[in-house]
Amino acid sequence: MNAVVLNNVVKRYGRRLALNGLSLEIPRGSVCAMIGPNGCGKTTTMGVIAGLLMHEAGTVDVLGLGPFRAAKHAGHVSLMPQDAVPSLHVPIVDCLRYFAELQGLDRPQAKREAESCLSKVGLLDRASARFSELSHGMRRRFSIAQALLGNPKLILLDEPTSGLDPELVVQIRTLIESQRGRATLLVSSHILSELETMCDHAVFMEQGCVVRQGSMAELTNANSVVRMTLTHQPLMSALELGMQGCTLLWQEPVLTVHAPRSQPLEETNARCLRLLLEQSVGILQVDAGQSLEAAYMNLKQHRPRQ
Repeated sequence: MNAVVLNNVVKRYGRRLALNGLSLEIPRGSVCAMIGPNGCGKTTTMGVIAGLLMHEAGTVDVLGLGPFRAAKHAGHVSLMPQDAVPSLHVPIVDCLRYFAELQGLDRPQAKREAESCLSKVGLLDRASARFSELSHGMRRRFSIAQALLGNPKLILLDEPTSGLDPELVVQIRTLIESQRGRATLLVSSHILSELETMCDHAVFMEQGCVVRQGSMAELTNANSVVRMTLTHQPLMSALELGMQGCTLLWQEPVLTVHAPRSQPLEETNARCLRLLLEQSVGILQVDAGQSLEAAYMNLKQHRPRQ
C-alpha cells in the first residue's frame, strides 16, 4: 500500500519544465528520502503533492483519495516548506494554536497540541516569543512543530535540519525517526549521511524526473555488500585469495566487500572477519551495504548525460 503515487506528472513554470513525466511511489508508513541536485524538482514535487501547485499532466494520488483536496485531506497532510513565514508579530504558540484549530481541533485541544509540538522541538520556553524574534534555527524548529500538528498521516519536510546546530540536528532526526510507522514522511536534504540514518526508502531525482527509487536496502545493495572500518590496511593478496568470488576495495580506513548475490551475507561476514582476525587487523565497525552517498554518486556517474 502506497501513501503517495505520482504517474507521469508534468509541471511547467512558463517555458521551463520543472517536472518532466515524474513518477514515484512512497510506501505508507515509510520515511522516504528525496535526493537530487538543486533545481531537480524536489520542492515542486512536494508542492504538487500538497496541492499548492497545479500540474499540467499526469495523475496524483495522496492517501488513496486522489489529488489533494482540502475537503478530503484536511488534517491528514502537512508540509514544512523551505522558507515558510507565519505572522511575524503573533506569539508562536498562538500561531500554532490557530493552525491546529484550522485542522478541526477545538480551542483547548488546539492549545495543548501547540504546546506539545513546541516541546517536541525544544521551543516551549519561547512560546510567547514572536516569529520575528526567533533565530534562523528556531524558525526551522517552529516550522517542524507546525508540520507535526494534529498527527497528520503524510508529512512533507523540505530541508528540515538546514541551519540547525549539531545537537538540534540529532534531536530533530530522532523526532523524525519516531514518526516511522505512525505517519508517512517525505524528507529532502543534501546531507546524504543524515538521510541514510533516518530513512528506509529513497527517491533519486534528476532534471524533473525520478531516475531510481526503492528501499534503502535495495539502493545500497545491503544484501550483497559489506563495509568494514579497520584499524589498518590488511594484506590484500591474502584476503583476495581467501575471499574468491568476491570483489574487494580498500579506501582507508574502509574495506568494501562485494559478494555474489547468491551468497548469504552472514557467510561473507564470517569468512572475511576470520581472515582479518588471522592477520591481527582490528575491526572497528561493520555495515551492510554501500553508503547512500556512494549509491547516488555511482548512479550519476553511469547515467547518460542529456
